[in-house]
Amino acid sequence: MHFLLDQNVARSVSVALIELNHTCQFSRELLPVDAADPLVALAAEQVNAILVTHDKDFKTIAPRVAHGFRARFKRMSRISLECSEAEAAARIRELMPVIEALWSLAQTKADKRLILHITKTSIRTA
Repeated sequence: MHFLLDQNVARSVSVALIELNHTCQFSRELLPVDAADPLVALAAEQVNAILVTHDKDFKTIAPRVAHGFRARFKRMSRISLECSEAEAAARIRELMPVIEALWSLAQTKADKRLILHITKTSIRTA
């Protein structure tokens, strides 16, 4: 799996992803550091990456269920880290088997996006 890490994601998360044999890059490698969230979402979609973010604003930018008939970011998957930055890498390591299983399941559906919320004590899909 390929991940695009938002500017607010700790480097330790990228280290964890690489150790788990996934590829990742930071949004700042593709965009200006202060790029607007919709631009980051578009970049993730264009490079076919799962966006990883600590930014809660993405809930309104790319919701799981589109309102009306116009869906924005129809292919963008997202992992929202709703735990502390210090806990994020450990949670990614701990939950990667679940994330991989959910990703595989999503790829069998018409809507292939994976939207996850990871907290200190839980993981939930949207």
